[in-house]
Amino acid sequence: MTLASDPAIERLTFSLLDASLPKSQWTHEAHFASALWVLRHRPELAEIAAFKRIIITYNEATLTANTETSGYHHTITVASLKAAAHHLARFGPDTQVCAVLESLMASPHGHSGWLLACWRRETLFSVAARREWAAPDIAALPF
Repeated sequence: MTLASDPAIERLTFSLLDASLPKSQWTHEAHFASALWVLRHRPELAEIAAFKRIIITYNEATLTANTETSGYHHTITVASLKAAAHHLARFGPDTQVCAVLESLMASPHGHSGWLLACWRRETLFSVAARREWAAPDIAALPF
């Protein structure tokens, strides 16, 4: 699925919300695309508890176990939502979500390893960080 238009991002997000999105389409870019769309169009769903429920429900529907080593990861979700909100705030309300997504994906935050500039690998991938927010232990988030 190409995410080069707002209608495509909206379709992706709706299929995430109704848990019909094929697992193969739940990519790093899709995570950010849906976060940006929700932040822009359904901010009540961007509240951490709501977004957590969305991801857990989606994982269960796609037979991805939410365990101590798999599925929902709280610290990554919170940090990613913060990154998405930061990028969205840099643009006016009339800017298409796909343009914000393109900018975000071209930034350091568009690379899946960006979190390791703020967290030690052992901290970020710990059971504790998967379950609840773990503060960065290398450098503060840049937003």
